[in-house]
Amino acid sequence: MATCVARRALAVGSRWWSRSLTGARWPRPLCAAAGAGAFSPAATTTTRRHLSSRNRPEGKVLETVGVFEVPKQNGKYETGQLFLHSIFGYRGVVLFPWQARLYDRDVASAAPEKAENPAGHGSKEVKGKTHTYYQVLIDARDCPHISQRSQTEAVTFLANHDDSRALYAIPGLDYVSHEDILPYTSTDQVPIQHELFERFLLYDQTKAPPFVARETLRAWQEKNHPWLELSDVHRETTENIRVTVIPFYMGMRWRYCIRLENLDSDVVQLRERHWRIFSLSGTLETVRGRGVVGREPVLSKEQPAFQYSSHVSLQASSGHMWGTFRFERPDGSHFDVRIPPFSLESNKDEKTPPSGLHW
Repeated sequence: MATCVARRALAVGSRWWSRSLTGARWPRPLCAAAGAGAFSPAATTTTRRHLSSRNRPEGKVLETVGVFEVPKQNGKYETGQLFLHSIFGYRGVVLFPWQARLYDRDVASAAPEKAENPAGHGSKEVKGKTHTYYQVLIDARDCPHISQRSQTEAVTFLANHDDSRALYAIPGLDYVSHEDILPYTSTDQVPIQHELFERFLLYDQTKAPPFVARETLRAWQEKNHPWLELSDVHRETTENIRVTVIPFYMGMRWRYCIRLENLDSDVVQLRERHWRIFSLSGTLETVRGRGVVGREPVLSKEQPAFQYSSHVSLQASSGHMWGTFRFERPDGSHFDVRIPPFSLESNKDEKTPPSGLHW
C-alpha cells in the first residue's frame, strides 16, 4: 500500500472519473504514483493495466492504495465510508449523513412567470425534494492540491455568541452530495490523514465499512447539530454554469457555501458578483464586487468547479438573498449567471453556539 500519496492531478478533467467508472467491472483498484499527484482507477481485465493521467511524473510507478466499490444508486453511505470526490478529486471519509431539501430550479414545475419581488423569489415555482448530503473529512495530504478550487474549511462556527464577528473554522471539513462520492475500500487502518480521524473513528475489521464512530464523534455531532446540519440546498443553471447554494444559520449571522460548476467544455472566468440582500426589517442591500473571496476563478474542462464559503448579517431575524455572477468568455464577451434565491431563516430554538472544541 502506498503510504504517502498526493491527489490525482488530472489533465483530462474531473468528470473523466465518472465516465471511466460507469459500467466498469468491479472491484476496480484505485492507484496512485507514490509521492506524486496522479490517482488512477485500474482496469480489472485478465491482464491488469493501470490508467493514469497524462501528466503522471516520468518514472513514477503506480501503486494500489484502495479498491473502488460500486457507487450506490439507492440508500446512503454510512459513517466511515472512504471515498474519492468525483469533482475535486480529494480523498475523504464520511462522518455522517444529512437529509436536505433540494430546490432545483432546473427541474422546477412549469408555472407562469412572475415579476421579481423583494423577497427574492424568481419566476419559477420550485418544489423541494429530499436529497442526501454528507459531513466529511478531507485528507490533509490533498488539501494543498485543491486549495485553488475549493476552500478546505467549508464549516465555520461563532467563536463567541456575544461577538458575531469572531469566527473560527476547522480545516478539512466539507459537505458532499451523494452523487459526488466514488466509494472505495482500503486495508490501511489510518487511510485518511486528518487530526480528527482517529479522534472520531475507530478501526473495526468486523464492520463494513471497517471504521465506526467513536463516542467523541457522536457527542460532537450532538453538540454542534444546529450549526452543522444543512436543511435547504438551492441549485440553478444558466448558460451551462450551475450554481449550488447551501445556507446555514449560525446565531446572529448566517454562512453560505457556494459551488460554481461549468457543465460545458468552454473556458469561462468569473469576473464580478452582484448580490441583493433583503431583510425582514424592510431593508434591501445591494453588493457588487470583483470576483469572490478575492479570486476570479477560471472554470474549464480540466478544472470545472470552484467552491467557497462566506457570511452575512441581517438587521432582522430572517431575510432572503439572490443575485448574479458575471462571467467572461475567451473572446471578451460577458454573460450573467443567476444565483438561486434562498432564505435566511433563524432557528426557532435559542441555543448557544459552540465556544470551541472540547473532548
